[in-house]
Amino acid sequence: MRIAFIGFGEAARAFTDTLLAAGQDLSFAAFDVKQEAGMAEAMASRGVTPAASPEAALLDADWIIAAVTADQSLVAAQSVLGGLAQGQVYIDINSVSPGRKQETAALIEGHGARYLDMAVMAPVHPRGHATPVLVAGSCAEALRPELGALGFSFDVTGPNPGDATAIKMVRSLFVKGLEAITVECALAAAASGVYDRVMPSLERSYPQLDWAADVPYRFERALRHGARRAAEMREVGATFDALGLTGGLAREIAEVQERMGALAAADLDLEAPLPEAIAEVARLRGARFRGA
Repeated sequence: MRIAFIGFGEAARAFTDTLLAAGQDLSFAAFDVKQEAGMAEAMASRGVTPAASPEAALLDADWIIAAVTADQSLVAAQSVLGGLAQGQVYIDINSVSPGRKQETAALIEGHGARYLDMAVMAPVHPRGHATPVLVAGSCAEALRPELGALGFSFDVTGPNPGDATAIKMVRSLFVKGLEAITVECALAAAASGVYDRVMPSLERSYPQLDWAADVPYRFERALRHGARRAAEMREVGATFDALGLTGGLAREIAEVQERMGALAAADLDLEAPLPEAIAEVARLRGARFRGA
């Protein structure tokens, strides 16, 4: 089997690593708009053939796995249309709204390929392609044997594109929202000089949470993945808008994630005691977005 990746970032690299480690008889090609040296090394070290264009990556591929940022998912699909062949499977793992996946499915299937909506439901490290996923689409049941043979941990949620991603989008409002609330609360506490009062109070109110571990973990995730999560949360907003609910809540979460992702983690002393580290994030965030 030959797999082509459109986008070769964290998810694509994690999938490749674990598929290779499992001893599967596979070959890989990839195209990514980022053509810097680090990308070339990431491909070369894994034996992935770099492609000069999205269409070139598709040559002789059985599966195409689209793994780009949420705001580029439709662009990625449009970029491969000229190279699609009858029977190829386009696996869309991007974190986008059901409406976006339905729109993408119509494009892909209109050019003779099969479309699979795949929602990745946990961090891709350390399990890679064995990370729990949900899949949906008209070909989902037919692909059960291949997905199982390759070691995917999957559940078929329905026959329609969007059935899988709908679950992820709704869940993401809570997961990324809880992260954003934690980050903003801690930042406000540090900026107000009341961190040592607020956090013990929260610990007493919610003793089931490990605050000493939870707060730094959520900060690290927002700093490292904020830009990608902001794009996802805007898709969550579109999902909630389409349901007649409050999409604006997700867009505010996206704003928090984007502001955290905009900070250069290399400029922060993450080894400092937590209140001091959070105070420094608060200072940097305030200076950046006040135009200082």
